[in-house]
Order: sequence, then C-alpha cells, then structure tokens
Amino acid sequence: MIRNAIKTSRGVVLALALAVGLTACGVNNVPTYDEQVKAAWSEVQNQYQRRADLVPNLVETVRGYANQERQTLTQVIEARAKATQMQVPANITENPEAFQRYQQNQQQLTSALSRLMVVVERYPDLKSNQNFLALQSQLEGTENRIAVARRDYIQAVQKYNTELRTIPGRWIAGILYPDAKVKQTFTANEEAQSAPKVNFQ
Repeated sequence: MIRNAIKTSRGVVLALALAVGLTACGVNNVPTYDEQVKAAWSEVQNQYQRRADLVPNLVETVRGYANQERQTLTQVIEARAKATQMQVPANITENPEAFQRYQQNQQQLTSALSRLMVVVERYPDLKSNQNFLALQSQLEGTENRIAVARRDYIQAVQKYNTELRTIPGRWIAGILYPDAKVKQTFTANEEAQSAPKVNFQ
C-alpha cells in the first residue's frame, strides 16, 4: 500500500516535472507568437480602416473649395475604393500574393492622399477652413497610428518567424504545430527606396 502511494507520488511529481519542462522549453511559443501576430495585424487593419473612413469627408471638404481638381479627387476616391473593397483572405499574413496586393492598395491610397495634400497648398481659404484643419489633423494622427501598428506587426512577425526558423522552435513547430507557416511582413515601397531628386534651377 505504501509502495503504491510512493509510486503514485513519484508519477505525479514526474508528470509535473515533465509539464514544467515542456513549458520551459518553449512548447507554447509558436501559438503564443501566432496570437501576437494576429492581434498586431488586426490593429494594422483597424488603423487603415480609420483612415479610409476619414477620406469621404476630406474629399467633400476639398471639393467645396477646389472642385476644379477633379482628377486628384477622383484618384483619391478610386484608391479608397480599391483599398476597402479588397476581399482580405483569412490567411493573408501567410499568403504572399494577397499580402502584397493589400500593401499595394494601401500604398496607392497613401500616394493619392499625398497628392491631394499638395493640391491643397494652392487654396489658402481651404487651408484655413476649420473643418479641413480638423480632418487634416485626424489624418496625420491616423498616419502616425498606422506607422506604429505596422512597426508592432513587423516586430511580432519577426519574433514568430524567428521561432519557426530556429531550434528548438523549428522542431517543436514541426512536431506539434505542423500547420504553422512563416508570416508575411511589410516592405518599403519603390518610392521610399529611391532617393529624392533635387533640382536647384
């Protein structure tokens, strides 16, 4: 009887030691880091949606003062439509083509908004309009939030991808999480990679 109790106690201690050992060796890192990537990606999408929601009011405000800038306004509207109408697959962070398409659509909206802000410089009345100033401030704040959300996402992906590519994470993922795939991350667009042209003429 005492021997059975000792064996049972040893079994419980061994099971606890094994559980602690598995936890300490990072067996839960892959799903933990995966959830961090998902949370960071949700924040990226949230901030891009926030920006898209500001665009219609911004376009209407500019149109009231600068209706002759139809081409620029149309480009902004079309870029917003393209960015918001894209069907985002559930596995976008693991799908290089969809991720690149999403990034390109968002970059087109960023470029169109930048061109719109350049156009606004020609209209002093618009630049002093309180509604426009409030929208511009919200847009600038949102662009900053997008930058932070993208940075956080990139860091989460780096941590996750490193876990999948290094040992023992690679082994653990291979055995316990065979569906785990490397996540996609943002890259600098071509405009950001080329040096600005300076002309002093």
